[in-house]
Amino acid sequence: MHSYDFTPLFRSTIGFDRLSRLMDATLQANGADAAYPPYNIEKTGEDAYRITLAVAGFGKDELEITVTEDTLVVKGGTKDRDNEATYLHRGIAGRAFERRFDLADHIRAKDADLVNGLLQIDLVREVPEALKPRTIEISNGRGSNLLDKAA
Repeated sequence: MHSYDFTPLFRSTIGFDRLSRLMDATLQANGADAAYPPYNIEKTGEDAYRITLAVAGFGKDELEITVTEDTLVVKGGTKDRDNEATYLHRGIAGRAFERRFDLADHIRAKDADLVNGLLQIDLVREVPEALKPRTIEISNGRGSNLLDKAA
């Protein structure tokens, strides 16, 4: 197990303590279920993203998507089926899973679709107007001048 020291990064950054927790969690997520179900993350626009999970064998009622403040959780579990077939080979995994995605600030889940065994979750970044960059006008000395007061 590797241990990384991110202290030099934090000398010139403010408010990124969550980054170290995220890196630690990423380094520890190497279990056997870390690759199931397979997924893609794509950028579909300037502030739009899509997560696509391959969930073949799961119905809409067997999937659950929840969003907390900064985490998107997708859970899947097959319901008990009374007429369970006797399989000679079962290559389509139908086991229960829980997949977590850490979301950046102001990322919101917009909607989700299940099409041909692919669960597509659309995400959008919506920065509040108060947090968007704004220009501060520089005055022409109409305010108080500290140099005149010091003299």
